[in-house]
Amino acid sequence: MSHYHLDTAESYKKAYQESLENPEAFWAGIAKDNFLWQKPWDKTFDWDQKNTEVKWFAGGKLNITENLLDRHLVHNGDKTAIIFEPNDLDESPQKISYSDLAKSVNKMANVLKDQGVGKGDRVCIYLPMIPELAIAVLACARIGAIHSVVFAGFSSTALAARINDCDCTLVITSDGGFRGAKTIDLKNIVDQALEDCPGIQKTLVVARTNQKINMVPGRDFWLKPLFDQASDHCPPTIMDAEDPLFILYTSGSTGKPKGMVHTCGGYMVYTAYTFKNVFQYTEQDIYWCSADIGWITGHSYILYGPLANGATTVMFEGVPSYPDFGRFWAIIEKYKITQFYTAPTAIRALAKESLDFVTPYDLSSLKVLGTVGEPINEEAWQWYFNHIGQGKVPIVDTWWQTETGGVMIAPLPGITRAIPTYATLPLPGIQPVLLDEQGNEIKTPEGSGLLFIKHPWPSIARTIWGDHQRYVQTYFGAQKDKYMTGDGATRDAQGNYRITGRVDDVIIVSGHNLGTAPIEDAINEHELVAESAVIGVPHPIKGNSLFGFIILKNSFENEVSLKNQINQSIVQHIGPIAKLDEMVFTPGLPKTRSGKIMRRILRNIAQKNFDALGDTSTLLNPEIVKDLIAMMQKK
Repeated sequence: MSHYHLDTAESYKKAYQESLENPEAFWAGIAKDNFLWQKPWDKTFDWDQKNTEVKWFAGGKLNITENLLDRHLVHNGDKTAIIFEPNDLDESPQKISYSDLAKSVNKMANVLKDQGVGKGDRVCIYLPMIPELAIAVLACARIGAIHSVVFAGFSSTALAARINDCDCTLVITSDGGFRGAKTIDLKNIVDQALEDCPGIQKTLVVARTNQKINMVPGRDFWLKPLFDQASDHCPPTIMDAEDPLFILYTSGSTGKPKGMVHTCGGYMVYTAYTFKNVFQYTEQDIYWCSADIGWITGHSYILYGPLANGATTVMFEGVPSYPDFGRFWAIIEKYKITQFYTAPTAIRALAKESLDFVTPYDLSSLKVLGTVGEPINEEAWQWYFNHIGQGKVPIVDTWWQTETGGVMIAPLPGITRAIPTYATLPLPGIQPVLLDEQGNEIKTPEGSGLLFIKHPWPSIARTIWGDHQRYVQTYFGAQKDKYMTGDGATRDAQGNYRITGRVDDVIIVSGHNLGTAPIEDAINEHELVAESAVIGVPHPIKGNSLFGFIILKNSFENEVSLKNQINQSIVQHIGPIAKLDEMVFTPGLPKTRSGKIMRRILRNIAQKNFDALGDTSTLLNPEIVKDLIAMMQKK
């Protein structure tokens, strides 16, 4: 009997122990008893440490959409799979049943086939949070095409880089998108991107905003007429468990984004298992994750995890502040949401508004509250618990990454004890360890260090698309037999983990990982800029805001105009999420003798912690620190 549903502290402890003692038998039991396989696998687990190659359920044949859709049709075809809540209150929501979703996915799959898309081809999806986004993702999975969803807030430059990196042949987009009071011109962004994407043969366009757009004959096609005439029958392409399911790009500490590759079998098993347990999902629940499908949270916990469990999952097109700051709570009341999963940055933004936005709504349907994207601070946790959870709904503070595919460390609601600011205990199959700076394991119960994970779990990303060496270097370069998370953590005497933040040059802003290198590259594109350094400083809402120290080549007239131009360059190369909140122009940057920028010093200077700078005499240019301090004192 597999431990698919952990419903007591005892069952968690037992499952965790078994997963440590015999990971292969543990996951084989979960995979065999709870999913549909066309053919059993040949080997549960294989780990070639020399070449850093991990395989789970290799030789097993399946199609993930049969597990998400077809198998529910027998008994639950009429059950609502997706509730779509549009941005505007005057537009009717949609409730899409499992059988209707299955038909739409089949139709979309046939459209893709008609456009020449086949198994292993890459399809870029650049869409707002509308049902067509979910349908397009699942249609790719249906025919074995590899989807690469790009968040529809990225610039044309960032979009082109992602399309070209994995040689996409087709883009699915829309004329535009609604986001709060704004209408976003998505097709225009795609048109600009495609000027640099020779591999794209076709673009399918969803009509959403009905604004006037440019359609390139022979390349651009409206989706609806093709969709309407397509058959709603499409046999699933049978995949190997280790065939790629999708590529999702994440910011690295060096310039180029990393295309993380997730595969069909292990990813399905792990996301379904963690969804079931972290949210304690039961048959009648209405679950809502407010993330965007453009991020891993949306992949794993809006689509794949919930649908594999036959759940009803909500997709929200809008933002928490539109038409006012009560929108989240209005949606919870409207659909009687039982599990709500959002980011600390959203909670902090809503917590600073009047409670008059919360009190009118009946939130009594809630059973579990979750947070994702960054560690949640104590104040936000308490506000969430007391005002949204009415002091009784458990909060799951989930730690995981794009690379991990699913939640790794989190309390199980009502089963393990939640501790504010702690992600608490690892899920079954996950073996966290702390290492000191010398790479030695910290064996004492309490300690602080770098967080690594021993023994691969089923949904670990298998590689970086087209660059396995970079994958090896980034995640297994420090320790051949352990996955490096890039996060620091502390552990208490009971084994609870608290994540303390990134230890590399990645800054988490509003729950999004932003590498400093690509932002600096965008700043340095400006003709007046010689060099720049970007750091994160604590921000009451976003967690961190971006602060730039910029060296100019020569003098300039208008400071305000120059700052606007620099931010414009960032928007153009990356997107609005990476704009600098503050910047200063400096004659130099503090560097070590080997030329490395001392970001620690810059962080303290930006926060005016001048006493915490430590010994700066060993710097290549210690005098620059005095100049920077003098500049900041004037601010």
